[in-house]
Amino acid sequence: MTMDQAVGLTREDEGPQRATLLELFLDLVFVAALALTSRTLAQRLDWVGAAQTVLLVMAIWWIWSATALATDLYHAQRPPIFVMTLWVMVGTILLAGSLPGAFAEHALLFAGAYVAIQVGRVIFLVVALHGRAARLSASRFIFWFAVSAVPWLAGGLLAGPARGLLWTVALVIDYGSAVLRYPTPHVGRMPPARYAVAADHLAERYQQIFTLALGDLILVTTLTYADNDVTVARTAALLVAFTATVLLWQVYVHRAGALLQAAIEAARDPGGFVRSAPNTHLLMVAGVVAAAAGFEVVIAHPTEQVTPWLAGVVLGGPALFLAGRARFEYEVFSRVSPSRLVALLVLVAAGPVLLLAPALVAGLTAAVVLAGVAVSDGVRARGNPPEPPAPSV
Repeated sequence: MTMDQAVGLTREDEGPQRATLLELFLDLVFVAALALTSRTLAQRLDWVGAAQTVLLVMAIWWIWSATALATDLYHAQRPPIFVMTLWVMVGTILLAGSLPGAFAEHALLFAGAYVAIQVGRVIFLVVALHGRAARLSASRFIFWFAVSAVPWLAGGLLAGPARGLLWTVALVIDYGSAVLRYPTPHVGRMPPARYAVAADHLAERYQQIFTLALGDLILVTTLTYADNDVTVARTAALLVAFTATVLLWQVYVHRAGALLQAAIEAARDPGGFVRSAPNTHLLMVAGVVAAAAGFEVVIAHPTEQVTPWLAGVVLGGPALFLAGRARFEYEVFSRVSPSRLVALLVLVAAGPVLLLAPALVAGLTAAVVLAGVAVSDGVRARGNPPEPPAPSV
């Protein structure tokens, strides 16, 4: 038994694990951040707005995924981890509040909050942990988050294209170091064994965050409907947006979503699955953010003609989600359902045609394509017995 097991911090070999209410509470802060990101994108549908949104979503997601892994390895209800989680929540609230001005007057607040969350979380772990191996793991995180802090903070101080470039470099460092298992001078890479996780707990965390991310779609579309005069077209647009939300959830949970825990347990390299799961879910969550921005515009202006950028987010949101979901399905079953590929092709082909239609028709098209995927999943589920996860990664 390690020292950290003795003091009750680690989750090793303790049977089934469930997510705590504190972790669910933490997720609510991220829903607010995603909703603000969607609204910011809806106000600037162009190349600059899209690029900025990608950076913001990736930053928000990396905070959540790193925190989810920490609370998977260590008990969230223990005082040190509890305080660490509250630290992340406070920082994320400040970061979320800065999102509308993240590339303007609030840039330094955004970057400072991000760095404080990432570095501060690891410092809490270093102080709380007693085992040498655990502290070595934490030292790798501190090293790489300190490296990425330089372009993050420099970008917060500079303006113009330099800011976006520096923040892109910072995200490449954050994501790239994770892919490479945090190679650190004099310490080396993170051993694969350190990625041992409680499969049931981590699976539940990803299912929870995606379900709560759909709250972004519900929150943004409902607020937009409430902020405008009630018309038949706007009411129809709101109902179409809600239908699309339900369908996104249905497609996510079908088989692969429900079998995520079993997939982690069946993987030949669970650590590899743990390192890839954030990326597939990032695509799906980014799709939800884009869809929320698109439906906000659809509800506000349901009868106006579709612009290229509106078609891009209304159809591109579901397309991003389906791309992530296809990759997710491949990780679980080592194959991809043809319905996902067909749906992606239809969404791409529909874009140019919809430039002649009102915005409401674009939203309806997205919902119909998602409905086709959901129906296909249902038909296949009735015609085939439940499929076990394939050993993967």
